[in-house]
Amino acid sequence: MRLPLFPRAHVPAPLLAAMLALAVLPLAADGAGAQSTPLPFAGPSNPAQAAPGFVLPPPLAPSGRTAAAPPGATPGAREPHAVLPQAPAGKITLGVFAKFGADGAPVPRALTWRVFADTPEASGAFPLVAESTDAAPVFFLNPGGYIVHVTYGFASQAQRVVLGATSRREVVVLPAGGLRLQADVDNKAITNQKVSFDIFEGSFLQGRTSTQPYYRGALANEVIQLPEGTYHVVSTYGDANAVVRADVSVQAGKLTDATVHHRAAQIMLKLVKEPGGEAQADTQWSVITPGGDTIKESIGAFPTFVLTEGDYVAIARNDGKVVSRDFKVEAGKDREVEVVRK
Repeated sequence: MRLPLFPRAHVPAPLLAAMLALAVLPLAADGAGAQSTPLPFAGPSNPAQAAPGFVLPPPLAPSGRTAAAPPGATPGAREPHAVLPQAPAGKITLGVFAKFGADGAPVPRALTWRVFADTPEASGAFPLVAESTDAAPVFFLNPGGYIVHVTYGFASQAQRVVLGATSRREVVVLPAGGLRLQADVDNKAITNQKVSFDIFEGSFLQGRTSTQPYYRGALANEVIQLPEGTYHVVSTYGDANAVVRADVSVQAGKLTDATVHHRAAQIMLKLVKEPGGEAQADTQWSVITPGGDTIKESIGAFPTFVLTEGDYVAIARNDGKVVSRDFKVEAGKDREVEVVRK
């Protein structure tokens, strides 16, 4: 389940409390034709420094000594915060980082961290006390309870932390991966201007698809960071009936590449007085199936539609006259269809 992103503001108490009870649950289906590779991390190569309101720690404490290794840390380990810096007087050091799954690698960038006090104010909101876009930030906080919330694209996780008298190293398990979609027709890639993708949670094949898109209007080759699980992708080529559906699986720490294969073509219609003649302006067009279902309507001399392969009828209305022509669409064969006005 997706958790919402919050601006630098308070969060309603019931919502933040519910966040602590949520976990990202992997689904079971696998997307046909998809390939998974190690995830190339999106986001800036040098993440922005922490926002105003707190200070990132220096590498050494004022005394020249570093703090002892926090519980669970292994000196020399490749994970962040094997040794935490000394906190200023009256503060406790909290070092946080995220991992792709319990046994996954640390997430190196593209994270947003927010730390909330775990006690709501009189208004019922949990106050935001610190935030950072570092991959593994360190916070100097007062002793007490906090809610640590991290987002990675559309994936997010929240957990409660209680700070006592000693430094603490907190690992947030973030089961998330990336999805990169493409579409082609007759083995030729479709440009971004002509294709888009809507992503739904769940599996269409198993009848467990959400009714509202999780992400609408994704572009080809865009890397979308999502919670681990199964998603249903709806690829729309053009704006008529060239629509293809497929299930894909996103794995933690992996980039899933999926290509949707359309069987469609681009058709341009012309109303002419004779074959090869000049197109007639102000023509009203309807494209219907042989059974009479309307696929697309337009007005103009050169309407262009992307239609899935099959049989169609083009109906042209101009100057009080109506003419029609049957035509066939073959996948990948863009062409011009003339309707001769008799």
